[in-house]
Amino acid sequence: MSRAWALFKAHPYISNVVGYTTLFASADLIQQSIVTTWADIDWSQTARVAFVGFCFHANFNYHWLKGLERMLPGGGAKKVSGKVVLDQLVAAPATISAFFIGVCVCVCACVRACVMTKL
Repeated sequence: MSRAWALFKAHPYISNVVGYTTLFASADLIQQSIVTTWADIDWSQTARVAFVGFCFHANFNYHWLKGLERMLPGGGAKKVSGKVVLDQLVAAPATISAFFIGVCVCVCACVRACVMTKL
């Protein structure tokens, strides 16, 4: 276990990508398990959500938070408050929009592929 932890600490980008992909997939599974039974889980939806987390959110958040730390280095109440305000005003709308657009594009691509195979 300490070997895996050392690997993640040595390569924060990889741990970020793995973390966001796992987080998005887990969140979707939890949401679906609340709404439906485990037998009715839509695994393709979970795969699409994980794909968006993998492709966009992991990369965006890694670079955004790195840049935010460069713009407002350090801690303290004033710096942290500034980071939170910037994050909520700039990154939150961008990431929420990207999530819904990304999932929609994945769904449309799946529908288009299904229609084309049946024609």
